[in-house]
Amino acid sequence: MFKNYKKVLNRVLVDIRPNSIEKNRLEFLSKKVLDIANNESVKYKARPILAGSLTRDTWLPTKKEFDVFIIFPKTLSLKKLESVGLKIGKSIIKKLKGKWVIEYAQHPYVRGKAFETEIDIVPCYKKEPGEKIKSAVDRTPFHVEYLNKNFPRKLSDDVRLLKQFCGANKIYGADAKTEGFSGYVCELLVMHYGGFIEVLKNAVKWNTGTIIDLEKFYKKEDYRQLRREFKRQVLILIDPTDKTRNAAAAISANSFFKLKKRAKEFLKKPSKEAFFEKKLEPITENDLIMVQMKRRTELLLVVFKPPKVVPDILWPQMRRFTERLEGMLKEDEFIVLRKDIYTNEKDLAAILLEMEISKLPYVNKKIGPLVFDLDDSERFIKKYKGGLNGPFVENDFWCAEVERRFTTAREKLVDSLTEKEKVLKERGVPNHIAKQIAKKFDVVCENDNIMDLIKKDKNFGIFLRKYFEKESLV
Repeated sequence: MFKNYKKVLNRVLVDIRPNSIEKNRLEFLSKKVLDIANNESVKYKARPILAGSLTRDTWLPTKKEFDVFIIFPKTLSLKKLESVGLKIGKSIIKKLKGKWVIEYAQHPYVRGKAFETEIDIVPCYKKEPGEKIKSAVDRTPFHVEYLNKNFPRKLSDDVRLLKQFCGANKIYGADAKTEGFSGYVCELLVMHYGGFIEVLKNAVKWNTGTIIDLEKFYKKEDYRQLRREFKRQVLILIDPTDKTRNAAAAISANSFFKLKKRAKEFLKKPSKEAFFEKKLEPITENDLIMVQMKRRTELLLVVFKPPKVVPDILWPQMRRFTERLEGMLKEDEFIVLRKDIYTNEKDLAAILLEMEISKLPYVNKKIGPLVFDLDDSERFIKKYKGGLNGPFVENDFWCAEVERRFTTAREKLVDSLTEKEKVLKERGVPNHIAKQIAKKFDVVCENDNIMDLIKKDKNFGIFLRKYFEKESLV
């Protein structure tokens, strides 16, 4: 069986290992960027370092990118760090005759593109081990130092295989959209287990709350307390540079169980195809009709233009908006069976609500207090007197039948969202999305309109197909 693994993995590596020309080009460019960064940083007593997979030769040729972190003295104010960091970043990309944009994490940084390579120039503070960080990016130099010192270069290809394997299954990346396995986590897992196949063999045996502690900061008797501290985190990978941090905190339960399943499948039947994303076609109108006939549910899509914010802000806000919409519907007894979100981050955002109960009768029965509860009875009678029927008594409880304000979930959504930005925010709609909804939105439920959206955005049609063809994770 091992020979089967080796044969398949070698075939995959032919496609995902950078060739000598690609390596030389990227190494030359990174050295040039580092030289420019040194010249630009010295006047501010700052020091640039190269970060990312390039330094450990674990990068994939489909991702020609690297990061340069500019480490500033901690005496520099945050405002000055941001302004100087952007100034240096812009200057570097300009000297490469590339293009740049300003991106935002916990503070702004420059993302540039030159020679078909993406380069992030990120300012951070110099910190000592154990010292409290001001920003999440401040810990990156520790990660770089740890991996440069401890990562065995003979495992570089194993990391490539794990990254590619996760990427094929849409679980590579710790960003808010993916909620998967970061490059750092992939490197630590390969280091800990000793290779790609060993990661898969162990992943199959993982339970939720599995603890991996490379530096053995904790004893086994500490694990129960650790799981309490990292509550609802499916995999606990203690950051070897910070024993209080879970490096795998971003991994969702979906990503965790998907890796387990894919690992089990590959170990049982190794194939090159497991490393490359399967091509899917958008759902067709006929497919959509067949699914609806089978499920007997109604689809509601709240469609709007996504706000111009970074993905790590957009995706969490869309998830919170979805939860709020479900809550709004529940207020009037409309029940959501399942929900999902889609955005191309440019001109289309859609909240998908598959309704278990989307239509209700005109009459709404209200059940009140026991007739023996005099004060509550008086209030109930006063409130519902003059309704459709009653108040009347059933089994010693006051009841009344009143006119239902909304008989369809669509009506409820339209009414709830047709408000000014301030009111939407007060109702719990996240800030950036409230601004967009106040400008324009639509609630789409007709198949013709759904198919129009698919014609404009093929990936939305693929998203719908995946939604209805939900795979088993066991």
